[in-house]
Amino acid sequence: MAHIVIYEANDLMRALLREWLSEAGYRVSALAPGETAPEGPADLVIASIYMPKQGGAQLVRDIQAAHPGTPVIAISAQFRSGLPAAGSTARTLGAEQVMAKPLARGDLLTAVCAILSPPRGAPGC
Repeated sequence: MAHIVIYEANDLMRALLREWLSEAGYRVSALAPGETAPEGPADLVIASIYMPKQGGAQLVRDIQAAHPGTPVIAISAQFRSGLPAAGSTARTLGAEQVMAKPLARGDLLTAVCAILSPPRGAPGC
């Protein structure tokens, strides 16, 4: 079972992401900024980036240092809707994909499935 680590400051959003991904069959660790990452490797990190242009790339580098070789999906309310998931913004940040908040469950699961092998029968894949 793939392990996804979520870094999200908002308690409600963190709980919602955990619920969506857990229901899809993934093992999920959901952390607030500053909390210590769980032991063991992550297969994917989803990180909320508050200000992508002011420190977003550094935050992604910090996450990559804590999770070497692990793909990152950066999510932010600062990204515009319709932004290409794997486009220039993702490359600039050093992320595999970017997504604008608010997120739709189906869009999130599609992005996760594009990076990870989905669990058997996972919804949205």
